[in-house]
Amino acid sequence: MKQKTIKQEVTIKGTGLHTGASVNMTMQPAADNHGIKFQRTDLEGQPFIAADVGKVSSTLRSTNLTQGKASISTVEHIMSALAGLHIDNVLIQIDGPEVPILDGSATGFVDAILAAGVEEQKEDRDFFTLDDPVVYKDEATGTEIMALPADDFETIVMIDFNSPVLGQQYMDFDESTDYVSEISSCRTFVFLHELEALAGKDLIKGGSLDNAVIIANEAMPQKDLDELAQKLGHDTIGKSGKGVINTNLRFENEPARHKLLDLLGDMYLLGKPVKAKIVATKPGHKANMEFTKLLKEQYLHQRKLKNKPKYNPDTPPILTTVDIMKRLPHRSPFLLIDKIIELSSEHVVGVKSVTFNEPFFQGHFPGNPIMPGVLQIEAMAQTGGILALASVEDEGNWDTYFLKIENAKFKHFVVPGDTILFKMELLAPIRRGICQMRGTAYVGNKIVSEADLTAQIVNRG
Repeated sequence: MKQKTIKQEVTIKGTGLHTGASVNMTMQPAADNHGIKFQRTDLEGQPFIAADVGKVSSTLRSTNLTQGKASISTVEHIMSALAGLHIDNVLIQIDGPEVPILDGSATGFVDAILAAGVEEQKEDRDFFTLDDPVVYKDEATGTEIMALPADDFETIVMIDFNSPVLGQQYMDFDESTDYVSEISSCRTFVFLHELEALAGKDLIKGGSLDNAVIIANEAMPQKDLDELAQKLGHDTIGKSGKGVINTNLRFENEPARHKLLDLLGDMYLLGKPVKAKIVATKPGHKANMEFTKLLKEQYLHQRKLKNKPKYNPDTPPILTTVDIMKRLPHRSPFLLIDKIIELSSEHVVGVKSVTFNEPFFQGHFPGNPIMPGVLQIEAMAQTGGILALASVEDEGNWDTYFLKIENAKFKHFVVPGDTILFKMELLAPIRRGICQMRGTAYVGNKIVSEADLTAQIVNRG
């Protein structure tokens, strides 16, 4: 599946729900791999704000982004529209602090994007295919959002506000669901008892009867309802009664559908589409963001493991222990690699089977055997030595010596029974005998240690 952008620019005008600011928002086509970025054209220097979960600065009733001194708020509905229409690359220029609320749904954004036209690009979409479950849970609120490995994308949303009117609601979404007709038109909603508190926090300066569904759990006397309307700057809110008091629902479960709309938009701040099954119970912007941060952590973890070497013990090694000893001067008990399973001009992979009989376990530590981190670095260096010496003739007459160790990190214990894969990759071509390498040590699907090493190749003669 290819990346997509819009064919031509399109402008939307409207008012921010929380700030009440009138804004002009123009979406511009963007190149492959540009991603989604906002640009505050009203600020000095017209700064950019990346649509990235790492830029989220607030989730109080909406999702807000900050980069440097520039901020943009209430991005969830435009992000949802872009996610629903599979738009990967777009520049969103806006002359105010908040994305317009329009009718409280994503319909206005969807209509604008479709009017501009959608264009397929050359580069493939970069999907994040989840390998392991990711779970966010908030015991205080009862919120739980779970991601499970799956071949495609699917989302299930369940909401329960302990409302006798709203009840429990459910909505599911997958690749066969038509986002435009089933999700995009579902509006934000608010309970009547929340309105005064929101107004007191200056959170709905741009709110009106046209951009939110108002739900009353209990009937409020019309007089009190009208007084509340005046406090909010409106002539009326609706008629006294239980249930939805200011409009008609577009779907019986419109609130659940809107929560799904929000979740899609918030998750798109991951920066890429996801292949996973998402089950969300009582989601909200704060929970959505915490969950998306966990997804981002998992993505980064999987990306590190993407180039993890594959090890099959039945495959004959490129170099055995005997072969290694012909190239390296190290001997037992200080020869810390058993065999080489991959070797090219730019990388090498060595294997070390860690047994309880290793001499260092006698003192590190009695009753709690853990392989010292410095010996893991030494094993990396020996593995890297094989790579470095492969670049010279008559390998047996050369040695490699440490010059520098940088960025060393030790992430997990290595214990008896573990098999370590040491992967060393050149960071730059070998020049004047100087070899710069990045080393990564794997046990199973874990990175146990990593470091950047610099060594010098020296002739023994």
